[in-house]
Amino acid sequence: MTSLADLAELVRAPAALSVPGDVLAGAAASGALDRRTPVLAGASVLLYWAGMAANDWADRRLDAVERPERPIPSGRVSPPSALGLAAGLTAAGLALATAAGGRRAAAVAVPLATTIWGYDLLAKNTAAGPAVMAACRGLDVLLGATSAGPDRAPAARRSGAAAPGGWASPSAGARLARALPAALTVAAHTWTVTALSRREVTGADRRLPRATLAGTAVVAASALGRADPVPVALAAGYATRYGSAQAKVLADPSPGRVRAAVAAGITGLPALQGALTARAGARLLGLAVAVAAPLGRRLARLVSPT
Repeated sequence: MTSLADLAELVRAPAALSVPGDVLAGAAASGALDRRTPVLAGASVLLYWAGMAANDWADRRLDAVERPERPIPSGRVSPPSALGLAAGLTAAGLALATAAGGRRAAAVAVPLATTIWGYDLLAKNTAAGPAVMAACRGLDVLLGATSAGPDRAPAARRSGAAAPGGWASPSAGARLARALPAALTVAAHTWTVTALSRREVTGADRRLPRATLAGTAVVAASALGRADPVPVALAAGYATRYGSAQAKVLADPSPGRVRAAVAAGITGLPALQGALTARAGARLLGLAVAVAAPLGRRLARLVSPT
């Protein structure tokens, strides 16, 4: 009989700690933080878990050879159950996003869900895999910009009408544009993690960690705030931990080192998201997001995030 522990392993539950920060970073960057933001973050977690379940369903034959201990090949979760769980979580995630943000949220959540399933079923083992996964995370950040929170900066009045307090409400497109730099930063980080993850079983040659390490440096630099110690400290912490794990791969590109670097990239993402959130002015929230990084590392000892 399938247990909750089996399902938690199937969806890699601890890795979900890296997900809400996407939405929070996008909401902060776009000035859309409000009561709907936590609900959108919850929808994002459901879609993430759906993708993890669909991933194992799609990989069930390969895992039977390379990772027979995984829930499906070990017989602890049946393939139909995994597929049904993935579909159910997808439907729940889309419904929750739509309930929170209406058509604007659905306009991002539906492409996000489509891209997640497209990665699992079509793109994962192709050259386009890292780019498609990066697009998933980028869209996840943009989902945070679909809330209808108060604007943080003055905007030009439209047709003489302004929002309460003399502040004009920006269009949905303007909010998405504000969140785009943060989305691209998270997407670039995701590309490095996904590129490494493709070598978790076979190991990598040194060209790969050299490229991902350079990418991590660029990502960390893009998350820095102007003379603001909070995003600087969080970005430095992200770069140090994830970068050191990749440096070890550069010295010894064995499968174990690659898996450790992938885990560091997944569990270290909240520090990057926290830096982006703090850079947008939400410093305390950014610090709160970053707290998920050490918590994720502890939980990863119980349930692997890779």
